[in-house]
Amino acid sequence: MDPPRSPSRWRQRLLIAAIALVVVLFFALGLHRQLTLEALQAAHGALLEQRRQAPLLVAGAYLLLYVLVAALSLPGAAVLTLAGGAIFGVGLGTLLVSFASSIGALLAFLVARTLLREPVRRRFARQLAPIEAGVARDGVLYLLSLRLAPVFPFFLVNLLMALTPIRAASFYLTSQIGMLPGTFVYVNAGTQLAQLRGIGGILSPPLLGSLLLLALFPWLAKAALGRWQTWRLYRRWPRPRRFDRNLIVIGAGAAGLVTAYIAATVKARVTLVERGAMGGDCLNTGCVPSKALISSARLAARLRRADRYGLEPQEPRLNLRRVLERVADKVAAVAPHDSVERYEGLGVEVLRGEARLLDPWTVAIRSDTGSEQRLTARAIVLATGAEPVRPDWPGSEAVPLLTSETVWGWLAQCPLERPRLAVLGGGPIACELAQALAQLGLPITQIQRSDRLLRKEDADVAAEVHQALEEDGVTLHMDTEVLGFERDPAPGGAVTVLVRQGERQGRIACDAVLCALGRRARLQDYGLEELGIPTGATINTNAFLQTNYPNIYAAGDVAGPFQFTHTAAHQAWYAAVNALFGQLRSFQVDNRVIPRTTFTDPEVATVGLTEAEAAARGMAVEVTRFPLHELDRAIVESAERGFVKVLTPPGSDRILGATIVAEHAGELLAEFVLAMKWGLGLGRIFGTIHAYPTLAEASKYTAAAWKKQRVPQHLLPWLRRYHTWRRQG
Repeated sequence: MDPPRSPSRWRQRLLIAAIALVVVLFFALGLHRQLTLEALQAAHGALLEQRRQAPLLVAGAYLLLYVLVAALSLPGAAVLTLAGGAIFGVGLGTLLVSFASSIGALLAFLVARTLLREPVRRRFARQLAPIEAGVARDGVLYLLSLRLAPVFPFFLVNLLMALTPIRAASFYLTSQIGMLPGTFVYVNAGTQLAQLRGIGGILSPPLLGSLLLLALFPWLAKAALGRWQTWRLYRRWPRPRRFDRNLIVIGAGAAGLVTAYIAATVKARVTLVERGAMGGDCLNTGCVPSKALISSARLAARLRRADRYGLEPQEPRLNLRRVLERVADKVAAVAPHDSVERYEGLGVEVLRGEARLLDPWTVAIRSDTGSEQRLTARAIVLATGAEPVRPDWPGSEAVPLLTSETVWGWLAQCPLERPRLAVLGGGPIACELAQALAQLGLPITQIQRSDRLLRKEDADVAAEVHQALEEDGVTLHMDTEVLGFERDPAPGGAVTVLVRQGERQGRIACDAVLCALGRRARLQDYGLEELGIPTGATINTNAFLQTNYPNIYAAGDVAGPFQFTHTAAHQAWYAAVNALFGQLRSFQVDNRVIPRTTFTDPEVATVGLTEAEAAARGMAVEVTRFPLHELDRAIVESAERGFVKVLTPPGSDRILGATIVAEHAGELLAEFVLAMKWGLGLGRIFGTIHAYPTLAEASKYTAAAWKKQRVPQHLLPWLRRYHTWRRQG
């Protein structure tokens, strides 16, 4: 059964029908033959007489006719503009034409937006994305330049701008101002109607050149203003006559390392400054150690559930110290990739110490011994990363309040065989560590202030993770607020977390508290305030990752808006290339397709929109789901938990977002990331051969589910008759 047609669809059809009727009548009544220069010259005297007898009626009729012609992009707008001058003179004619053309343009804009914007965006979303971004930033300047240069067709400007996110009010006001010079030229020419031999002769080459120069004026003014602002910004700092380096990078995490690597590869002289361990949080306290811990935890969980594989389940014997030794070994195995030796071998100068900006080109580097070195560079990249948030609750100084950075050392030195941890938070870090430690056999209590975990994910995704954590032994307290801490004064005394759930207050006993409430950018002690570099939650940058000083860039967690290692490396390419070659060409960061993975068991991997985000934006979407319990490889692996969920626009296979809850979801997501990046729809995924039996077939079967929903049901009875006829020989 076909779905009922929406009211908006009927309104669109009525609008198309009305427009078609008016256009047909326009040509059927021969009005197009009246809107020519010859016809205007022949009727000039009669029109002047009519205006003399009924000036308001003629002006109103002229205004309405002009609006209609402009709104429907009918031929004759240029002749009507000449008629404004010929009938009403320069003053009144310019006024009437200015308002009529702007109102007509607005109506054409609204009609095109209503009928074309969504279909075009569905079909050409990837191609339109950079245009929409540019219009969102400089839309008024674009439109003003197009209006000031009358060589651009009137109707085409209306159509193209309707496909962009520019507001209707901005479109109207800019059109009103921008078309005024061209309007005046044509209206003034109309006052000399008898001498005109053709419309094409109105814009002489000098006049056309003047209008084109006028169209460039907004951009020239913007560029001049930008240069003046930059001059004011830099004028208080003495510029070096020569520079020690091409580039100085502050911070040796993912963003800093990749930036320095690229600079050295293109033979720039680059210095990398790091005050802590090379590799940053990801290598030393984040991605690498946590995933090493998770791999051990997964094995422990499999041993407890060995009956799923036809084996005897058993409780693993936990030796926490040996597990953490393995974690340290894995960190040490990866460390050479980020080591000083490797980067010096690549041509990067690596300096250990605290870096501070003294001016836009000078960095002071203070070593552990207290000595200071000053270096200048044409460009500087700030890649200082982020650090865990550590709220100051009552009693927090008296308890072991750990973070994702300090938990490793505490666990390694803890004398308890199975220490009890209270994990605060419900985001990815909290869920990953809580589940992994519980799978290893530690008593874990997780406290979340809101009503569910993983707030960035859909509710059905969070529910799967919630259930998985509980099955692995995590005690979850939802809708629970932390009030503070108490500690037994005896040496090694237990910790009590004071909480409130609704109207009830409670006490949760543990040996330490792991605070996993998010991360914040490292902004202090780098000289940002002294230079006047604006910051909020992160360093403020433009689309090219520049701060207010064009030669100072920021990348990675400190620049935001994402806090992933892969986005830090992604931004590093833009920071390095723009810093070194920006005078030749700069590149805007492409943040359209950003994947994320939460490494719980099962994993959660997402790219693009979620259902909740689509609903918040008021977007109509179709949701296609494929449950993993229908996938052969998942069945034989006893990994049936989870699903694939894909969002598409109604009637289109274009992928707006995908979420996977499954073992190895992070690997499975890559196909959807690739498809979204390059504009491939579900139809292309369905038509791609996937090896059998693999988990990757889940992508193909999701596409098949989307296809199945579009089988033309009304044709199936006819196909049955056709096959019956074929059997009859």
